[in-house]
Amino acid sequence: MKKDQDVRPASASNDAPRKQPVPRVVKPAPTAPADPRLPAPDPATPTLDVPGVVSIPLAEIKVSYSRSSGPGGQNVNKVSSKAQIRWNLVGGRLAPDVVERFKKLYPSYVTEKNEVVISNQEFRDAPKNRQACFDKLCAAILAASKRPKKRVPTKPTRGSIERRLDAKKRLSAKKKERSRKDFD
Repeated sequence: MKKDQDVRPASASNDAPRKQPVPRVVKPAPTAPADPRLPAPDPATPTLDVPGVVSIPLAEIKVSYSRSSGPGGQNVNKVSSKAQIRWNLVGGRLAPDVVERFKKLYPSYVTEKNEVVISNQEFRDAPKNRQACFDKLCAAILAASKRPKKRVPTKPTRGSIERRLDAKKRLSAKKKERSRKDFD
């Protein structure tokens, strides 16, 4: 055995609790919550920031792990690497119009109790799956925060009207030829 190899004690197992890494956080200027009764997040607490939209304290997001069916061979039978996050959508952090768009865009993420449930089992280790869940949540909130462009109704052009009428005339003539004809 080499001297520089790390030797694990026999009592160590793969099911030992893991130290949770802090998610990647972009620190823009803190945004105020949509509900003024909610306190603004403390700069010292870890938050999940969606730039320009909201800053969610990690204490509001529940993270759980379970056995994954993803890649990993026999490892999937021993290690809980599938990550699932839960967050209360109507907790007041998002504006009501953003909440409604979120529900329309991502109905599979939202439960009947207005909880956002996102899971990931793409990777073999739990921290990467946890980060992927946070990334999905950020992307969904960003997409829901963009207001759709209002459609400005326009009049049809003269050319499009003429093309439509010509097509109707051709179809009418074709059907008229199919009618019964008397050969007397």
